[in-house]
Amino acid sequence: MKLPKSLFWANETLAFVLELVALYGLGWWGYHLAGGGFGGVVLAILFPLIAAVLWGAFASPRAKYKIPFAAIMVVKAVVFGAGAIGFAVVGHAVWAIVFAVIALVNTALAEANRPLQQVEAR
Repeated sequence: MKLPKSLFWANETLAFVLELVALYGLGWWGYHLAGGGFGGVVLAILFPLIAAVLWGAFASPRAKYKIPFAAIMVVKAVVFGAGAIGFAVVGHAVWAIVFAVIALVNTALAEANRPLQQVEAR
């Protein structure tokens, strides 16, 4: 499937925004989990940091480690899923569902648009 160039770039921009939103959800979850205070700040930094390291190492277009496509999809599902769970845990179930659906559709469009040889090379 080939998206028009403007739609491709809009989807790539949305993907970046969704990655940031996932990190935000993880940070919020971490802060909430520790009940605020110093522990909350530590977890609010640690949860997104772990997710960002995983994403950068395995799922980003310039990932340091090349892993099979299915494993990349698992990393994306874990990060986006954890972000959605974070929103649900802090009391925003509707945001969690909306975020998860948008992330799923965005990822499906992005991956369906990649040429097969590019997917295999990742």
